[in-house]
Amino acid sequence: MPMLDAYIPQGALSPESERALLGELTDLLLRHEGADPADERTRSIAWVFVHRPEVYVAGAAADAPRYRFICQVPEGQYNDERRAAVTAEMTEALARAEDGRWPNPQERVWVFTSEIPDGTWGAQGSIFRLPDIAGYVAGDAGRQYAERQLAARRRETAEALLAARGEQVPA
Repeated sequence: MPMLDAYIPQGALSPESERALLGELTDLLLRHEGADPADERTRSIAWVFVHRPEVYVAGAAADAPRYRFICQVPEGQYNDERRAAVTAEMTEALARAEDGRWPNPQERVWVFTSEIPDGTWGAQGSIFRLPDIAGYVAGDAGRQYAERQLAARRRETAEALLAARGEQVPA
């Protein structure tokens, strides 16, 4: 499930717009992980950490708010298509939240989509792997889905390594 670090300068958005934005970002991250944003169990493990940066551009205080969103999910959840969609939708959501207050929001938003390697997602004093997390959210079907996702990811990585060495990929 996603963890989001949202860097939003103090006063850049009205409190109401910011709350709505953070809810919308949570929903879109869950949706792009294949989870149901309306499911309370799923939502309970989707956290957003808001940071209040002072942003400088070329050594001077920024003339308009700059935003940075760092999305972290367990390994196996993102591909190029999902990363592109998350980036585009987060930028669009921010533009709506600003409601035209400053020009060119797409030039002032950075989105980083990162996967946390399997076996390094820790909570409650334990390590949780993608199948554990998916099993918590969706039961055995979720666990099986996650195991297939990780196996496919491992195979893609192995095939890329073999191809880079000029070796044949086994059938």
